[in-house]
Amino acid sequence: MLAAVIRFWPVRVAGREVLLLGPVAVHPTRQGEGLGGYLIYESLAEARRLGWARVLLVGDAPYYRRFGFCKREGVVMPPPTNPDRVLGYELIPGAWEGVTGEVEKWTP
Repeated sequence: MLAAVIRFWPVRVAGREVLLLGPVAVHPTRQGEGLGGYLIYESLAEARRLGWARVLLVGDAPYYRRFGFCKREGVVMPPPTNPDRVLGYELIPGAWEGVTGEVEKWTP
């Protein structure tokens, strides 16, 4: 049985490379064991190791705040996304400075 999964998508904001996190899912019989948090911490460390600078997600701020995510003013996800749920994380200090605009499809 698969217990938990996490997925990242490469996107761009203002021409900058961003990892879009989501979904994170834990099988109902395994929830409450810390698997989701483990996947988030470990995957952020791996993204940093691979040279990524910033991560974006759409989610519940009180939950994701404990991982270091905060609201990203000026970063726009396609409708009907609630702007209050657009959160970002800096893998490199200052990586989100000046990065605003619409989230766009990754084009190599």
